[in-house]
Formats: sequence, C-alpha cells, structure tokens
Amino acid sequence: MSGFWAGKSVLVTGASGVVGSWLVPLLLDEGAHVAVLLRDDDHRSHFYRSRAAEHVAVVNGALEDFRTVERAINEHATDTVVHLGAQTIVDTALRAPLPTFEANIRGTYNVLEACRQHRNLVERVAVASSDKAYGDHGGQAYQEDAPLAAKHPYDVSKACGDLLAQTYAWTYELPVVIARCGNIYGGGDLNWSRIVPGTIRSLLEGQPPVLRSDGSFVRDYLYVKDAASAYLTIAEHAADEPVRGEAFNFSPGSPVTVLAMVAKLRQIAGREDLQPVILNTARNEIRTQVLQSEKARTRFGWAPRYSLDEGLAETWTWYRDFLSDTWRKSS
Repeated sequence: MSGFWAGKSVLVTGASGVVGSWLVPLLLDEGAHVAVLLRDDDHRSHFYRSRAAEHVAVVNGALEDFRTVERAINEHATDTVVHLGAQTIVDTALRAPLPTFEANIRGTYNVLEACRQHRNLVERVAVASSDKAYGDHGGQAYQEDAPLAAKHPYDVSKACGDLLAQTYAWTYELPVVIARCGNIYGGGDLNWSRIVPGTIRSLLEGQPPVLRSDGSFVRDYLYVKDAASAYLTIAEHAADEPVRGEAFNFSPGSPVTVLAMVAKLRQIAGREDLQPVILNTARNEIRTQVLQSEKARTRFGWAPRYSLDEGLAETWTWYRDFLSDTWRKSS
C-alpha cells in the first residue's frame, strides 16, 4: 500500500461480509480511522475473528434507514465511504425479492444521497457492483462499456445500484467509482450454498461435495484479499476527474468451470476419492461469466497478487481452523 490511508476517516458498509471482513483490517493496518455500519452481529465472521471489531466505531442499523446512514457519515466526519453492504445471496433474492431490492437499491441510494448531502466531508466513494449486473451476453467476456442487461432479482438489484452510482457521479459530481468483481472467494464466507465454502466443508467432513449446477458453468474467481485491494485502489482514485463515475472490472483473468474448482479443492484436501454429487438444479444462472480487467490494469496498474492455487490454499486453512471447533460445526 502507498500510505494514502493513514489518518483517513473511512465508513465501511457491510463490514462483516466476506470482503468487508478483510478490507477493514487492511485499512486499520494502514492507519485509517474506521467506522462500520452493521445491521446484524455475526461473531463467526472474519471481522470478529480478526479482532478488527475491537478497533472500529460500530454504527448499528440498516442501509434502508436513511437517517442511520446519514448519521454515520456526519458523526464520524467521514471522508471516504466504501459501500459493500448488500443482500448477496442469489437464492435468497429468488425466494423473496423485495428485501433484496430494499437493501441493494434503496440502501445504495441512501448511501449516495447521504454522501451528497455531506459533500463538504465526503471526498471519495467506492460502490460494489457485480459481474452479475451485466446479465447474459452469450458467453462473451464482459468489458466495462457493455450494457447492463440483468434480468433476475439479485442481478437487477446490483445493476440498479451501479446505475445509481453513475447518476450521482454525472449529475451531482459526487466522487464515486464502481467495482464489478467476479465471484469472490476466501475465508469468512459462511454461505455454505456457495461452491468454495460448501465444498470445503463437505470435504472436511468426509462427504462428497454437492453441485447445484451441472458443473460446466464458467466463472472468474477472485481471492478476497485481491478484492479488498481492488476496492481500496479505486477508492484512492475516486476523486480523480478521469475516474469519477467510471466502473472497473476486477478478475484474475483465468476463468474455470465449477468442476475444475471442485477438483482443485479435492486435491488440496487429499480427498480425490470423493466424487462430486451433481444435482443440476440451479436455475436463472448465467452459464459463462468472464470479466476483462485490462482497464484497471492500465489505469491503476492493478493486478491480483494471488494465483487461484495460492488463494485456495489460504482459504482451505481458514475453513479448516474455523470448522475444527466443535461449537462451530453446526453453524
């Protein structure tokens, strides 16, 4: 890191989520003053396990409550907002779309409007979008100028948040920049329906991993530490005139199938005897999602530090330690 964050006052939404859990400790290591907006306490998350929670100011409340968001920015004299907070589970959005729309759309415009109202404080804003915002482009690699053609609830909620961020940048000159990442994996993801944590837990329990898809779906997988560095990179440059309002893709540029990902984890576990169970029940999912990240590499010199094998090795260790405690095996 460049030393840029020393002394900065940063508000992080979604701090106990997968990315936030790793981004907050990184900011603290860099000397930033950090406040976080938390709706729920989950003491199993890396945010608590890393003890980062002991070194930040916690604002309790929901993104859907504008006054809570505005108070967090104002009372903590925030100069930087990293907006990661969202309902991130695709199946949850399919079962009940309204709460996802409330959190991801209303929550995003609440954050942006509060930043606009405190423009005298806020100097930079980074907003988490997603590769899902692009929708289905027939397997072609996404570039940042591709249309946002999402169709399903979670995907649409991220596309809406993405467009709202662009609106506030272009209409109100808010110094906001947008990150569109591929599938983020790493320690701290406790959504066991996702392929990496679900497979690791199955293998550690001596059970065959279960695949909801047919295993041929292709994805970019970005290690969480690389994702955290990506967000800080764009936030650092959000106020630059050529960057304001821009979206940037972040991926390692080495997409793999779900079956290939499971094979790598089986190899790390030494359980290649445990053949995956293929349910092929996934619905409303795009078969191929691949990101082009040349824009971020050219503009910022950003590149992932971790290969897929290195990221998976660290991730395996995190979950092995987490699940070794009998109190957590039922979580």
